[in-house]
Amino acid sequence: FAGIDGESIGNCPFSQRLFMILWLKGVVFNVTTVDLKRKPADLHNLAPGTHPPFLTFNGEVKTDVNKIEEFLEETLAPPKYPKLAAKHRESNTAGIDIFSKFSAYIKNTKQQDNAALERGLVKALKKLDDYLRTPLPEEIDANSTEEEKVSKRKFLDGDDLTLADCNLLPKLHVVKVKVIIRWSKKPYLIMKCPVLTAVR
Repeated sequence: FAGIDGESIGNCPFSQRLFMILWLKGVVFNVTTVDLKRKPADLHNLAPGTHPPFLTFNGEVKTDVNKIEEFLEETLAPPKYPKLAAKHRESNTAGIDIFSKFSAYIKNTKQQDNAALERGLVKALKKLDDYLRTPLPEEIDANSTEEEKVSKRKFLDGDDLTLADCNLLPKLHVVKVKVIIRWSKKPYLIMKCPVLTAVR
C-alpha cells in the first residue's frame, strides 16, 4: 500500500512483514507502492478482488500473506539464505491477539465499552510482555543453583529476528503509533505495557 501521498511506503503491516522477511533473507528486491484510490488496471487483471501485498512467481499469483511467507521460507532456503522459522512454537503465537484487540478498541464507537476493550488490549500486551520476560529453555542453566528470573533475549525467539518477529513487529508499530496519536492524553496505556515502549 502507498502512504497518504499515494507514492511513499504506507503503514500496511502485511507488506512490512514481507519486507522484513526479504531483508533478513538478504534478497535484493524492488518495492512498488499502490495507491488503492487509483489502482492500476493491470493489478485488477493480475489479482482481481484482492489488495496488495501479493507475489507472482512462474505465472502463479499468491495473495495470502501466510502462504507468501511459507513460499519465501521454502524457496529462499539454506545454505544460500538463512532459515527464519522460530525454534519455539510458542514464539509464533506470542501476541497473536493484540492486533484484533487493538482494532476492536480503536474502532469502538460505544463509550460504555471503552474501559472493557482497553482492559482487553492491555491484558493482551501484558501477556506478550510476560512471554518476553520468561526465559527460553536454552537460557536456563541446568547446572546453576540460581533461578533465571528474566529473559535476556532481544527478540521473541532469541537474539535473532525470526518469522514470528516479522509478523508481530509491524503490528506493534501500528498499535504504538495509533495509541500515541489518539490517546496522547493517556500515556499510562503505553506505560502499563513495557513491550510497547520498546517498539521503535
